[in-house]
Amino acid sequence: MQQSKAAPAYLVLENGKIFEGQSFGAEGEVTGELVFTTGMTGYLETLTDPSYYGQIIIQTFPLIGNYGVIPADFEKDFIGAKAYIAKRPCKEPSNFRSEGKLDTFLKSRGIIGLCGIDTRALAKIIRENGVMNGKITTSPPTETDLEDAKKYLVIDAVSSVSSDSVVKMGSGSRRVALMDFGAKQGIANALIAHGNEVWSFPHNATAQEILACNPAGIMLSNGPGDPAEPANAQIVEEIAKLFASGTPMFGICLGHQLMALAKGYKTRKLKFGHRGANQPVKEVVTGSVYITSQNHGYEVVSENSSFINVNDGTCEGLDYGSSFSVQFHPEACGGPLDSAFLFDRFMERMEAHATQ
Repeated sequence: MQQSKAAPAYLVLENGKIFEGQSFGAEGEVTGELVFTTGMTGYLETLTDPSYYGQIIIQTFPLIGNYGVIPADFEKDFIGAKAYIAKRPCKEPSNFRSEGKLDTFLKSRGIIGLCGIDTRALAKIIRENGVMNGKITTSPPTETDLEDAKKYLVIDAVSSVSSDSVVKMGSGSRRVALMDFGAKQGIANALIAHGNEVWSFPHNATAQEILACNPAGIMLSNGPGDPAEPANAQIVEEIAKLFASGTPMFGICLGHQLMALAKGYKTRKLKFGHRGANQPVKEVVTGSVYITSQNHGYEVVSENSSFINVNDGTCEGLDYGSSFSVQFHPEACGGPLDSAFLFDRFMERMEAHATQ
């Protein structure tokens, strides 16, 4: 499909490189941290994943939007990212579930898009140089745009995407408390499918408030930003108290990192992160390898990981006995379901704890 001409738009990288393309979605200018994801599908889940807060998403797969907009697949009712870059957005989606076009959807949410650039070349720059900031503008780039890109920081990420009240979902014989740091809906759905009543708590809930609902287990969700950001210090303190309670916990993505910090581990930023639906992960004890969905820019520094990334050897999981955590997304959404068994493992640990 030939991309029709639209208003010119530019991407200014903090290293001075400029890409010229066309505007789609909302028009204007925006600055953010540039990250790329390798998923061929799942663009709706990607756009509505709060873990992309403060970031500009680059889709490395060239054709995006071919099955339209399907609200039932959203992870949240808002777009987490600051902007969206795709080489060739589909103008005429074809899917019986589609309720609209990607371009129209982005416009309705005020999300700036950029298309028509060489996204492969852009991804290679980030792979070679590391994650960097960028600014999208519809005006010819100036030195001010470059300075804006250089000084951008993602801050207060978790508080910007977490809920502000307790939300109860589903029904079941067990109650699971979900700490919402920007939780994808797929996590709650997976817990409900396993027969649990889910109580979702805001990021600033105290351990006392969470334990007061008498949960059989506690889920720590995904979320955006640097886990060691000072704004997260109180969250880490509350997680340490939850550990002390002995209640089984299961952490995913940011939840995995915050649990590790509560146990004295350190975290550090990856060169360009793991984002996509094709990340191979090995379980150390069994030697089994699973293909996983991931979206994170930081890693836990550990030499006793329960899972490791096959590509770069980074920590993908930690086991604390009754509690455990993983860096990847066992609920996928969208992505492979290889590691969905980890929810069964969480159920087993809650049951074992209840019989002690």
